[in-house]
Amino acid sequence: MLLKRAEPRTLTPAQTERIRRARRAGAYVLLIASTVVFVLPFLWMITTSLKSDAENLAFPPQWLPDSFHWENYSRGWFGSLDYTRFMLNTVLITALSMAGNLISCVLPAYAFARMRARAATLMFGALLATMMIPREITLVPKFILFSKIGWVDTYLPLIVPEFFGVALYIFLLRQFFTTIPQELIDAARIDGASELRILWRIMLPLSKPALAAICLFSFVGNWNQYLESVIYIRTTEKFTLPMGLGLFTDQFATQYNQMMAVALIAMMPIVIIFFIAQKTFIRGVTLTGIAGR
Repeated sequence: MLLKRAEPRTLTPAQTERIRRARRAGAYVLLIASTVVFVLPFLWMITTSLKSDAENLAFPPQWLPDSFHWENYSRGWFGSLDYTRFMLNTVLITALSMAGNLISCVLPAYAFARMRARAATLMFGALLATMMIPREITLVPKFILFSKIGWVDTYLPLIVPEFFGVALYIFLLRQFFTTIPQELIDAARIDGASELRILWRIMLPLSKPALAAICLFSFVGNWNQYLESVIYIRTTEKFTLPMGLGLFTDQFATQYNQMMAVALIAMMPIVIIFFIAQKTFIRGVTLTGIAGR
């Protein structure tokens, strides 16, 4: 006996609309749950920065303080340590490191994207392979090198290596450069423009989204740099903000409320810059991620 093949069921418009609404509701629930997970630590920082010393040590922990202690911000920032100096030190290191990242990454990215050379694919693969090397592996040889040339307790070990390129930034820029039409470059070459002029006049103005993404990555990475700062910086006056936050912890007690207050102030530049350049940053990450050949 032959079995009849089941005919596909046709949904009515009302059923299709209900399925569409259910899927949208499920997506909203998932997004809200994810948002709560990521926002909770930030809210805990805010409430902790406004608590008294006794409320920070209370058990079980309480979310909201009985009264807001706004003086924790002034006590933490203008207390026994000069956190304004720490911020200026961090700004100096971050600005010079960002400049080094842009200068050292733009040139090789353009070469990999638009210039033809023997074994270019092999060299690009070797560059990408360096991304698999953990940064911590190079700490000991770098420390030995910098200590022998007298760079310990200076900012040079934190700044100078940034002028020798970062594989991830070179990769992102190379991916974006390949999306720019080749006809523009060919026309510039016919007009007699040099490669540096093409890079300066054509490639960089059209690559603002990718450059913004790299600047933000570099800013966040160098602003929050802690491990190498602790290794090389010895003098308190030269400390950065991440190092200064560790000074709230001593042998007998930790001033969590003042620590969280200063940490929130230290976060503000990152949050402000991200919201100012949000659209450009997201566009740059999207285009560098899907483009390339």
